Amino acid sequence: MRHASFATPAFLALARRYGCVPVCTDSEKFPAIADAQAGFAYLRLMRGQADVSTGYTPEAIARWAEGVRAWTGGARPRDVFVYFINGAKERAPAGAMELLRQLA
Repeated sequence: MRHASFATPAFLALARRYGCVPVCTDSEKFPAIADAQAGFAYLRLMRGQADVSTGYTPEAIARWAEGVRAWTGGARPRDVFVYFINGAKERAPAGAMELLRQLA
């Protein structure tokens, strides 16, 4: 969902009704619509920077790792799918590996 008009309780209810999960994006252009009630989380990290070896700073990845831990743990654990899809494509694998390292 790439428009802020989808960030409503009515849309989330409709998505749940049909078993759909909105993408939670980290983007300057698109809204981050996370559904805490969904059966899994789908994250698309789109702010990668070519001048950072992992695309994201260690601090930024640490914030995402904290969010992943919250989704995978707690009272309602769920699977989390994280994709580093951004303009700094050459940094995406290193970013994913750094996230895994921080989650270990």
